[in-house]
Amino acid sequence: MKLNVRWSCLLCLVLIGIAIEGVQCKVVQFIFGDSLSDVGNNMYLSKSLAQANLPFYGIDFGNGLPNGRFTNGRTVADIIGDSTGLPRPPAFLDPSLTEDVILESGVNYASGGGGILNETGGYFIQKFSLWKQIELFRGTKELITNKLGKQATDKFIGEANFVVALGSNDFINNYLMPVYGDSWKYNDQTFVRYLMETLQNQLLVLHNLGARKLMVFGLGPMGCIPLQRVLSTTGQCQERANKLAISFNKAASQLLAGLDSRLPNASFKFGDAYDVVDNVIRNPKNYGFDNSDSPCCSFGRIRPALTCLPASTLCSDRSKYVFWDEYHPSDGANQLIANELIKKFGFLGGGNSSAPVPAPESAIAPSPDEE
Repeated sequence: MKLNVRWSCLLCLVLIGIAIEGVQCKVVQFIFGDSLSDVGNNMYLSKSLAQANLPFYGIDFGNGLPNGRFTNGRTVADIIGDSTGLPRPPAFLDPSLTEDVILESGVNYASGGGGILNETGGYFIQKFSLWKQIELFRGTKELITNKLGKQATDKFIGEANFVVALGSNDFINNYLMPVYGDSWKYNDQTFVRYLMETLQNQLLVLHNLGARKLMVFGLGPMGCIPLQRVLSTTGQCQERANKLAISFNKAASQLLAGLDSRLPNASFKFGDAYDVVDNVIRNPKNYGFDNSDSPCCSFGRIRPALTCLPASTLCSDRSKYVFWDEYHPSDGANQLIANELIKKFGFLGGGNSSAPVPAPESAIAPSPDEE
């Protein structure tokens, strides 16, 4: 008779140092992020303007219906998890999330429009900032502690993989928009410093909550997303935004190296795919793409479309486009990004996950207070 997850984890603690065949604590993922990692949270935020709940989002994933992912197929986190043999965490707001599902698959707190800063993406009305996501994780830990006890919970969380992937909205939907106070309160250098100070505090809170294996994903050339191109006067990449992404990555890399060296019993790592994505955008045919400057899903000549809708026009071959919509990469581009991050983080056996695969069975907790 198989032991359930709860008793397996308890036995792992009781029998420390004793190898018992078939009794292992499950390794899961806790994912914190924005629309690049959202797998459905915003679908349950009824007032949020950042949505992927209409066709043709999800057209190449599972049954082809919208599932909350802001792309046609898989997210980068999906692909990395698949490549490393980890289960896909369900969205925190998925109504069927239970303690047992969390113990089996982890949780994804990512929210479209979210950022490192609370003020980022305010015009989306509802979204989870990173601070809010951490607050939700704190609640998840309390839930698991009530079920397993403190020791088993500490072991479960200590062995889990934590992914933090935010930052682009803090520029595109905050600092680079004059309607936000941060755009005139800071300059480029001081704003990146502000982000790093905030991110450091957030990562330290996660460490205090038990995170011991944590990865931070860096930013890509955000000045080259279709939205930024169409808003420029030349149709070319906006180099200021790209330079900000490079500055963010350099500062975040230094931050994570410092935390990794001084936090006890912890592995805090940073990785980015900036150079690869930049090369894909500038030389798409070298990577099997035909288009890297406009979205596959759009309103034709009416730009920017901002989102993909049933009335949109799809490109003839989705595998040939780097970008799915004005903001987000396609499944094919996400595969390339994931492959690069797998190399950077040193995962074994990665990079071979194939075309989009079906979504996991729905797995969501009581709705929290929405930010």
